[in-house]
Amino acid sequence: MELQTNRLILRTWQESDAESLYNYAKNPNIGPIAGWPPHTSIENSREIIKNVLSADETYAIVLKQTGEAIGSIGLIMSKSDVHSAEIADGESEMGFWIGEPFWGQGLISEAVHELLRHAFEDLQLTAVWYGYYDGNEKSKRVQEKCGFIYHHTEHNKPVPLMNDFRTVHFSKILCENWKNTCR
Repeated sequence: MELQTNRLILRTWQESDAESLYNYAKNPNIGPIAGWPPHTSIENSREIIKNVLSADETYAIVLKQTGEAIGSIGLIMSKSDVHSAEIADGESEMGFWIGEPFWGQGLISEAVHELLRHAFEDLQLTAVWYGYYDGNEKSKRVQEKCGFIYHHTEHNKPVPLMNDFRTVHFSKILCENWKNTCR
């Protein structure tokens, strides 16, 4: 499956993306705020592509202009150890990140809008959740811009990959709200 926007292609991750993934995911400003440690090598990134980013509905965010993978976005269709929104049948939780050189260009919002379209039109989901850790103001702004509505906050949630506990703020967008505001 491949999704497209004006500037981006959302496609499955490939092992050949390992160098690009490492280039952006080694940055300590990226992973820890999202709940995962910085990547330590190209081989580490290759293993993450094979074992994590190969999941269904997980996409590399690729610049059309260069063909380079610059981030990741995906839908988690059931509750997992990493994500903790109370997902009901017909719902999912979205996660995303983008390399620091691409912050502030509207690229992640563009990717989120396309993934929401896919979630509601193609997958026929009824709602999409989004959770961000306290202090991640960039993620907070993106989800607000994309129509998510604050739902609740949970304190002392385990962050297994970081071996700590954090406050998580959850937002949600319903299909009917997306149809009325985001098209």
